[in-house]
Parts: sequence; C-alpha cells; structure tokens
Amino acid sequence: MLHAFRFLLFPFAFLYGMIVRLRNWLYDNGYFSTYSAPILVICVGNLSAGGTGKTPQVEYLARLLAPRKMAILSRGYKRTTKGFVLADSSATAQTVGDEPFQYTQSLTGVQVAVCEKRVEGIQRLLQLYPDLEVILLDDAFQHRAVKASKYLLLSDFNHLFTQDFLLPMGRLREPGKGARRVDAVVITKCPEDLPLEQQKTIIEDVQRYTVPGTPIFFSQIVYGPAVPVAQKQTLGKRIILVTGIAKAQPLVHHLEINGFDLLRHFEWADHAAVTVERVEEVLSFYESMQDPEVGIVMTQKDVVKWQEPTLRRLWQEVPVFYLPITIRFTSQEPSFDHTIREWVSQPGSDFNA
Repeated sequence: MLHAFRFLLFPFAFLYGMIVRLRNWLYDNGYFSTYSAPILVICVGNLSAGGTGKTPQVEYLARLLAPRKMAILSRGYKRTTKGFVLADSSATAQTVGDEPFQYTQSLTGVQVAVCEKRVEGIQRLLQLYPDLEVILLDDAFQHRAVKASKYLLLSDFNHLFTQDFLLPMGRLREPGKGARRVDAVVITKCPEDLPLEQQKTIIEDVQRYTVPGTPIFFSQIVYGPAVPVAQKQTLGKRIILVTGIAKAQPLVHHLEINGFDLLRHFEWADHAAVTVERVEEVLSFYESMQDPEVGIVMTQKDVVKWQEPTLRRLWQEVPVFYLPITIRFTSQEPSFDHTIREWVSQPGSDFNA
C-alpha cells in the first residue's frame, strides 16, 4: 500500500525535482548571486527534511573549535519573531526557536542569532562582532544565497539519503547530486560497533554522489544521565516521556534497553509549540499515577520550551528531567576532529591546531 501511494506521488516529486534542479543550476552557473563572508563559515545541513541530528553536531563543532570567537546562525524555525534577532539574556524558545535557545543554554562564549535571510544574518553578526573568526550555519544547505567556506552534510544511518526519494514521495529536499557540494559527510545515529564491512558498503554508496576524496565519517548518539530541571531529584525507573522531535524512536529504544518502564509517551510533532493545555495534559496523567517514584522525561530541546514563566509555574514542583545528548565518532584516520581543524587552519584562518 505504501509503495502504491508513493507511486501516485511520483508526478509531484518529478515536478518538485525539476524546480530544485533548475534553481541549483541557476546558482551553479552564476545567474543567481551568492555571498561569501570574509571569515570561515561552516554550514551544517542535510539533503532530507529534518531529524538527522544537526543540533548535537553543531554543539560538537562549537566545543571542538573553542575558544575561537564564534557565532551560530540559524533560521529560528517556528519562532514568534521575524528578521534578525540576537539571542541575548531576554531570549526564549519562543523568540529565537527551540534549537537556537538550546545553544544559549548549552554553550558558553558563543554568540547565537537567528535570521531567515542568512546573508543579512551573517552581515549583522559581523557588524556586531567584527572579531568573529567562525560562523556555524545551522541547517542552511539549501540556502544557496550564501556560499559557505565548508559544507558538512549529515545523513541518518536509518534513512540514508542514497536510499530516499524526493519530496513528497520521500524526505529529500533536493536530489542526491547535491552532495557534490559538500566537503565532508557524517552518517549519524549509527549503532554501536557498526561492522567495518557495513561501513565500507555505506561509504561506497555515498561516494556515488560526492566528489572523489570527500571524507565520510560515522557518529553515534550518546545519552547522558538524566538531569533534574526544577529540583534535585533522582529519576526512578517509571517514567512519562514527552517529545516534540522529528524522530523519537532512538530515545524510546535507549530508555527501554536501560530498564525504564514507559508509562506513556506524549509524542508531539517536531518543533511543536508547548501550550498550557499540553502541559496540563501531561501533569494530569502524572497526578493520576499517584506514585512519587514516577518522573517526567524529555530531551533538552523539549525542556527549553517548558521554561516560559506561565508554563514553569505549573510544573516547578514536579519531578521533570531531561536527557542531554552528545555525539561520538567512530575511530577513523584522519579523525573527524583532525579534519575540522584542518579546515580552520587553512589560509585565511587564524586557528592553530
């Protein structure tokens, strides 16, 4: 049935693909203008629509390149503001978006800004901070008006772009040929101990789309211990899970294999707004358990949206936790870290590895 439905969507995917190919051709051949910043700009993006792990990857890069003077520029998806907004002390998940606000909570010494027009965003950042050395562009691979210094392409191990279809048949924003613009590829969300033979097969598959010599890396999600949000508490094994992310299954799997009893999963859409009604729905179920050992668990991306004063007062006495997420790269020579430092140490950069 699914294959039949996809077949019905083929004409729309074909038309969409023609439009995207024409747009890329116009940029590639100089008919549409592009802007190159005078400093290093690393674009972290994907060919598919969401869920490839850009947020932990951007945080990884920011920590790797510290203490360089850096900024992160994002679109600020589903924020309530418009135009260029700098994430200062008054910023919230509503004003800058959930992921940019998470950067402000997780990273120190990094400027965070949002702007739909990345060219304007970069220029405003350079005006405000003339000594910037690196700008990390979050999810701007299809934003061709900016020509980044380096492009890092992410692809989910469970949904490789090489096996996907164009929207709306699949999740691809553009054809796989777009991978020829990248300087490195990261296969994200890989299982632990991914066999070398399987890595080799994936590399060969991806290399059909990339420029020869493009490095391909493999990374895994690493979940840290649960962090209490409102009070110093210890998380028991009976939990209520709340998610508003693109793909919650890896988190569900992690909790299950670590012995957690998942009483209920409130699974909302990626970037879903957290309203008073939604918080009250979760709290109502929590209270119905009448068990002091039950805790509410979510990701850091979700918990930042619960920080609004009107929401926080509803749950500040309730055991709420978040699971921090980092990434780990498989052993490889040259390593991912070495490759990124090479990018930053090339002519025009002041970084010393």
